Amino acid sequence: KYRTPFKGTWFFGLLTAIAGGFININVLFELVNIGTLSAFIIVSAGILWMRKTQPDAHRGFRAPGVPFTPICAIVFCFILILGLNWETWVRFAVWFALGLLVYFTYSRKHSQLNEPGLF
Repeated sequence: KYRTPFKGTWFFGLLTAIAGGFININVLFELVNIGTLSAFIIVSAGILWMRKTQPDAHRGFRAPGVPFTPICAIVFCFILILGLNWETWVRFAVWFALGLLVYFTYSRKHSQLNEPGLF
């Protein structure tokens, strides 16, 4: 109906709200910090990778200062991540590993790259 994953959005929104009521707020802040900074690093690395591997691809917008801006973003975000305590790193590593496990388990059967005749 909406052509958006509204059920999943509601589910994870409620799950996050419930978890926020039971998890120490400082732990939650640090997990949000490391997760957001890691996402910025991944996006910045993706910009560099796309510019290198697909220089002629159509893009809806231009990222200014490539490669200087993405490299600075990666360096500064990593410096900020280094300031977080080791418990946050461990929690993030476990959460990231679980996410990768779910992603690759799901994608093995649902990947469009596995469809015969695609390439």
